[in-house]
Amino acid sequence: MTREELEAILPHRDTMLLLDSACMDGDTACGTLRIRGDEWFLRGHFPGSPVVPGVILCEILAQSACVLLHGVNMEGRVPMYTGLDRVRFKSPVLPGDEFHTRCQLTRSKPPFYFAKGEGYVGDRLCITAEFSFAIMEKSVCSQKS
Repeated sequence: MTREELEAILPHRDTMLLLDSACMDGDTACGTLRIRGDEWFLRGHFPGSPVVPGVILCEILAQSACVLLHGVNMEGRVPMYTGLDRVRFKSPVLPGDEFHTRCQLTRSKPPFYFAKGEGYVGDRLCITAEFSFAIMEKSVCSQKS
């Protein structure tokens, strides 16, 4: 999937769409993001020694996992994180790296979905996580409490 195809299933745009491409490999969603070095999240993290923030790596995993929902009707709905568990940061992701994700659904009880994911640079494991998300109506997401 190209960025344009990803926009059909993800609500993210511009600098918050954190995948260059994605595909399915059996029951595994695979995503790729080339870290160029000029990304907004690197400007202050950390000056002179930039490292991709862990929360950004988690978001990349979540966006990759949404590819697993390509058959779910997303009209008027958006995926929202509901949980993040057992996150482990194993190795930093740096400018010039090509970050690859592998995510699988572990169970579903619509509108809730549970997944696990890993992120790599080459063969180097950088992050592992388990997470959950719900497919929510856009109108519910935009309400103020």
